[in-house]
Amino acid sequence: MAWMAWTWQTALFFVLIFLTLVSMGVWSVKAPQAPRKGILMIETTPGDRLFISLLGSAWICLSWLAMFGSPLWWALLVCVVFAAAVFRWV
Repeated sequence: MAWMAWTWQTALFFVLIFLTLVSMGVWSVKAPQAPRKGILMIETTPGDRLFISLLGSAWICLSWLAMFGSPLWWALLVCVVFAAAVFRWV
């Protein structure tokens, strides 16, 4: 597939996402958690909060690219803070 620019960074990104999903699956089997309500007033599980974090982080990175361009190191910091807030309060 010559049209796709696979770099080691891209492969690492997808491997880390895969490992995160597997880890969340193992965690949910070993220590099931009841859904809880946060500031959004909807019941969420850790898997829901992971999904919200990943989706929000994608939007943060796309917005960062549109406004400032690359590199994305500062956007990564914003994404980490966003994910921590989602897991804490959502």
